[in-house]
Formats: sequence, C-alpha cells, structure tokens
Amino acid sequence: MGIFKADEPESVVIKGFELVCPICKNKLFWTRSAQLNTAVATFFNLDWANKSATCFVCSDCTHISWFLGD
Repeated sequence: MGIFKADEPESVVIKGFELVCPICKNKLFWTRSAQLNTAVATFFNLDWANKSATCFVCSDCTHISWFLGD
C-alpha cells in the first residue's frame, strides 16, 4: 500500500456536499491522514498525542484539502 488509502482516486462527500477542487474543479481525490504536530509536543517527544487531519489530494492538480475530525 502506498501513501494513499485507495489505489484509485474517488469522489468525496463532506457534510452532504460533493468535494470539488477549488483550483481545477476536479471531483476525484486520493485520501490520506496527516499528523498535526506542535512544537511543544515535539519538544517533549509526545508527537503521538497530536491531532490528525484527513487530507484529500486532487487527482489532477494535486491541491490538498485538509479536514479536522470525521
């Protein structure tokens, strides 16, 4: 498995709305998670305690849209 959760890009629905890339208007995205590190947590070696975000990467222009929570 690569860095993305799906081998093929997929359409995404957020709160009932289809996600559309704000740059190229594409409607297909790869999904991945990213940890939101903070300087304090890193200083104390507690990076594991930071929140994570869900990222949707446009399959055309590679613009990344970030979302916190589910």
